[in-house]
Amino acid sequence: MTDLSSFPITKKWPAQHPERIQLYSLPTPNGVKVSIMLEETGLPYEPHLVSFESNDQTSPEFLSLNPNNKIPAILDPDGPDGKPLPLFESGAILIYLADKSGQFMPQDLAGRYETIQWLMFQMGGIGPMFGQLGFFNKFAGKDYEDKRPRDRYVAESKRLLAVLNQRLAERSWIMGDAYTIADIATFPWVRNLIGFYEAGDLVGIADFPHVTRALEAFVARPAVAKGLTIPQRG
Repeated sequence: MTDLSSFPITKKWPAQHPERIQLYSLPTPNGVKVSIMLEETGLPYEPHLVSFESNDQTSPEFLSLNPNNKIPAILDPDGPDGKPLPLFESGAILIYLADKSGQFMPQDLAGRYETIQWLMFQMGGIGPMFGQLGFFNKFAGKDYEDKRPRDRYVAESKRLLAVLNQRLAERSWIMGDAYTIADIATFPWVRNLIGFYEAGDLVGIADFPHVTRALEAFVARPAVAKGLTIPQRG
């Protein structure tokens, strides 16, 4: 029987199935990257909801796993050398799960690094920029009379969408015919931008038909449809 009792996070979120990967998350664009990846790979896991409403992410138990108090995070009881591995940062988790499962990452080194390159494009560009645009369009930022901050993020989001659209012009997915962690990282953010953030018209999403075509293919995948709802909100 796997024993995870030495990890303080399991005091707040007890593991009913300690032999499975423990996922601590919320169905946000960053959170669902990992739940989708776990559904796609078929790796057994147990999800735990980290509620922002009750500030779970700042609890001592969660901070013991991720001192940066962000979701998602995982605890794999069967990590490298058979030892438990705690891990945070969605991009790092995607790479780890790709290596663990042998899926959604090219096996050749050149393809691997190119995939990681596009993963970093999402992590460093699409995620932060779309998130800021969402703040200024839907949340407290919309009350700012000065629209220059919003317009700055609109312009940068359009630029990033153009880069992605060009990349997808002659490819089914970011890396070609093969669906990879680059897609799993990127399309939850595109979906959120035009859905939850209600910024589709603002960025002129109709001008990026290859992006919207790939997004439709992404959300049509059964593992994606399921992963988008995990962990289920209370």
